Amino acid sequence: MTAGLASAAEAQTAPAADEVVLSELSVTGVSAERAGGPVAGYRAARSATATRTDTALRDTPQSIQVVPRDVLVDQQDVRLADALQNVSNVQPGGTLQGRSETFIIRGFATQTYAIDGVLLNQASNFYTVQRDLADVERIEVLKGPASVLYGRGEPGGLINVVTRQPTLVPSGDLSIQGGSFGFRRVQGSVSSPIPSVEGLAARISFAGQSDPTFRNYGGRDNSRTFVAPAFTWNPSPDTRVSFLGEFTRTDTQYDEGLIARNGRVPLDDIGRYYGEPFSRYNGTANFGLLRIEHDVNENVTLREVFSAQGGAFDLIATRATGLTNNNSIVARRETAVRSAYASIDSQTEMVAKFDLFGLRNTVLVGFEYTNGYRHSYTTQSTGYPSVGFLNPTFGSAVVGTTLQGDLRQNNDLYGLYVQDQVDLGYGLQLLLGVRYDTGTQFYFNRTPTSRAVPPDQELSGTSPRVGLVYRPFDPLTLYASYTTSFKPQTANVLNVSNPAPETGDQIEVGSRLDLTPDLTLSAAAFRITRQNVAATDPANTGFSVITGEQRSQGVEADLAGQILPGWKVIGSIGQLDARITKDTTFTVGNRLVGVPSFSTSLWSTYQFQDGFLRGWTVGGGITYVGRRTGDLNNSYSVGGYARLDAALFYDFDEHGRFSLNARNLTDRRYIEQPFNQFNNAPGAPLSVLATITAKL
Repeated sequence: MTAGLASAAEAQTAPAADEVVLSELSVTGVSAERAGGPVAGYRAARSATATRTDTALRDTPQSIQVVPRDVLVDQQDVRLADALQNVSNVQPGGTLQGRSETFIIRGFATQTYAIDGVLLNQASNFYTVQRDLADVERIEVLKGPASVLYGRGEPGGLINVVTRQPTLVPSGDLSIQGGSFGFRRVQGSVSSPIPSVEGLAARISFAGQSDPTFRNYGGRDNSRTFVAPAFTWNPSPDTRVSFLGEFTRTDTQYDEGLIARNGRVPLDDIGRYYGEPFSRYNGTANFGLLRIEHDVNENVTLREVFSAQGGAFDLIATRATGLTNNNSIVARRETAVRSAYASIDSQTEMVAKFDLFGLRNTVLVGFEYTNGYRHSYTTQSTGYPSVGFLNPTFGSAVVGTTLQGDLRQNNDLYGLYVQDQVDLGYGLQLLLGVRYDTGTQFYFNRTPTSRAVPPDQELSGTSPRVGLVYRPFDPLTLYASYTTSFKPQTANVLNVSNPAPETGDQIEVGSRLDLTPDLTLSAAAFRITRQNVAATDPANTGFSVITGEQRSQGVEADLAGQILPGWKVIGSIGQLDARITKDTTFTVGNRLVGVPSFSTSLWSTYQFQDGFLRGWTVGGGITYVGRRTGDLNNSYSVGGYARLDAALFYDFDEHGRFSLNARNLTDRRYIEQPFNQFNNAPGAPLSVLATITAKL
């Protein structure tokens, strides 16, 4: 009998090295997927970003795309911008001179995002560091307005960075990277239970990198360090507690990129730099998030989420201000900035599931309080030595600066929101939601000519949402929705102390089709209108008028999943028409900044399943972005480009991988991020990145 048991055990463990067991594990991972948790492969099935409940993507009446960690690892993405190029109608919108990241979603720029469902400081107009991906589990993009759940926001959409959670099963990974132009990076993550406390687990993720880049900074580089401790504790089966901390420090060159001249941006020398080697940016960002959930019973869950954030940056830089001498000379000035921010965010929610009139309801009721603050002090010189447009040279010294602006902003907001997901039967589901925000905003920028302190602005906004999902048969889902957004104004309007907030609304129809159980195609058509856009006051210099309106409409499609065993794919295609529809300063009909009329991306990998090539994976992709305008005057444009990428991996076993990733195989010269005439970030030339990864 013992011999028989031993033979049976050998029979069960022997196939562990072949593809059959790998396939079974993959299916198990998909069936166990939860919102915010790991994704098996390239296709996510669930999300909480759009509803704050654990909802299947096919039951969400709004476009939402997920970039899982497997994609980040296979592509070896080290920038949030690289990861988001897998999503339709999402483009990098500029790095704010190397300081942070902005994105264009469905035609509209956003300079902030959420971490685990909590927006970054709502009084800050951008994050003070570039996002590190060491602790990222998945990146989710909710297309269109999202104010019903998140309050203040842009109409194009919301980026939600979902972080890796601790596990009760010990795990860990460590990667060492080296690449072109002196790039060096170390990143890792370790997770383990804490033996002394039942149900307690911890994870720490970390990264450090140095990146001199291909730009001619005069021998300087860019560095970033990142540490993220996380804890989860289940004191009972009904109670869950989690904590996340993120601490980032960056030291980078202040870089405005290339300059447009005569309607275009010359690309003869993509390393050309118009600043000085002393131009530096130093930023810190600290983020803490505590989440407590308790199941009162099987149908009612209470949730409290509290976030505290704080950070600062300082910079000194030379900045281009104009072109002289028949556009052969670049006029410059020196600028120095010191800025700090802090905020708290509290969300108190209840999720209840019940039957009413024979219909199944999932109701979310929440109250949110946010208080955000920032103080920015800016000085600049009245003049600074110029440089040549084609041959800028270093050597100018630091000069004195005087006050340009002393900005103080504080937002104090209260939000109440209600949402109901109703199963109507017959394949129909209805989503209804509404949010009311109220509070105050203090916004004052003291300048040499303006010292009168304005009163607090009274803020209020109502954000409704309605969506309908119809599943005529199981693989196909159809949906339609109407969503809205609002954003407090920071524009300085003459003789107006409480300018109306900027608002947005979207109408969207779409579908999701499971081509196979492991491969999903989603598509959408939409129209977004953005009202009360601030524009320059044509009659009063230094002031704005609230008369602008912009519109974006288009179609898009996304594909993600596994075509055949070992063959994974993620791709997107989008068409956009984003224009000014009402304005007192810019021409109606002009295209919005940085928005291509057509863009597409495709990334695919194939892992050899057997034979002498078993263990090897090959991958490749293409990203195409069409021509874009660089300012609202449409005075210049940057050309479209197609970038080819490739990858080769070898898995020694489940504990080790060597990968080689190449970007821009054809060494194409292009502008990745137009921002304005003096800020145009060139894309990197042919770059190779080698990575060795070890896993526990």
